[in-house]
Amino acid sequence: MKYKADIRSVAYMIITSLMFAYQWQAGFTGFGLGNWALYIVFLHFAVAVSVITHNHNHLQIWNSEVLNVLTDWWLTVFYGIPIFTWIPTHNRNHHRFVNKQGDSTATYRKTESNDLFTLVSYPGMSSYYQITEGIIPFMKEMKQKDKKRYWEYLTQCFVLIAWWLLWIVIDWKKALVFVIIPQQVSGYMVQIFNYVQHVHADEETKYNHSRNFMGVNLFLFNNGYHTAHHERASMHWSEAPEGHAQIADKIDPSLNERSFWGYIFRTYVVGSVWKKYSSQSMRLARQEREQPSEVE
Repeated sequence: MKYKADIRSVAYMIITSLMFAYQWQAGFTGFGLGNWALYIVFLHFAVAVSVITHNHNHLQIWNSEVLNVLTDWWLTVFYGIPIFTWIPTHNRNHHRFVNKQGDSTATYRKTESNDLFTLVSYPGMSSYYQITEGIIPFMKEMKQKDKKRYWEYLTQCFVLIAWWLLWIVIDWKKALVFVIIPQQVSGYMVQIFNYVQHVHADEETKYNHSRNFMGVNLFLFNNGYHTAHHERASMHWSEAPEGHAQIADKIDPSLNERSFWGYIFRTYVVGSVWKKYSSQSMRLARQEREQPSEVE
């Protein structure tokens, strides 16, 4: 293990596996309040899997190539998407452009609005462009230039398909609840995170291109320190608090949010009724300032 802090990552992986095994064995019999509470916790861990996937793609957990490949497979089946897809869409693209033109995940690609509809529709729109502009060309490139990596990434696809088929054949109803839905929550929420971390920030500035959510850091591996992460993508997640502290005074205070769910409720629920609580775009404000003054 490269960083001792990743004991927490491995612990999350073990707990996720145990919760999956228990819920599959217990099934729907007596699915009472306690079982629903456990299922909600399981969905939280599904979201955590997407964060571990993000971290592992930036800086692999193990010194051993074999252990890293096995971790790739585990993350793939619990995340629900072959995790190599982060390389072209996130590592190569998003970190290069950081929500500027050229970023396939740009939040303003279809509209400058930041309302409930754009929030919930963003993951589907963004996924389409990530597949067509990132993943497909990347795999074509790998097939031509690096056959070893190409087959390694393709194997992730085979492992995921085998995982789906295994549980669907055994019990398709359980597979829907305990395999498919958690995977969808994992993939959907990581896109939501990306959206709210960048929407209506100013992508052309050095430090105000991202929104930070302090409340998620304890349970989601410091994922809320997003500005610092873009400053140094190779930084291990455990070092993010220190990285954030070094630049905190340079970030507009309005981009440092205490609560993720508080921001969601204020911006997309209350803000839909009272405009003063809705999102104010730094990007549009900057564009207005850049407009040449009219000469009478």
